[in-house]
Amino acid sequence: MTIQHKDNGKKGEFYLEINSNKMASMTYSYAGDDKIIIDHTEVDPSLKGQGVGYKLVEASVVFAREQGLKIMPLCPFANAVFKKKTEYKDVLY
Repeated sequence: MTIQHKDNGKKGEFYLEINSNKMASMTYSYAGDDKIIIDHTEVDPSLKGQGVGYKLVEASVVFAREQGLKIMPLCPFANAVFKKKTEYKDVLY
């Protein structure tokens, strides 16, 4: 399972494609130069229970650490993951 990433400097997305179909997505937007806001996460029901949502959040954490960014998880799912995964607190805004 390879999470892909696209970013245009204002908005971005972490996503999973299977057979050229986008099956999972987590979108974000920039808030200034040092923060991103995760606003939506969606995973196809066929992938339920496979940890895909967690992988999307994990990819955002890796990206934030590499870029020196903080994350504000406004998406309820992402927010719940950040509350469970205390090892991600270093990137929380």
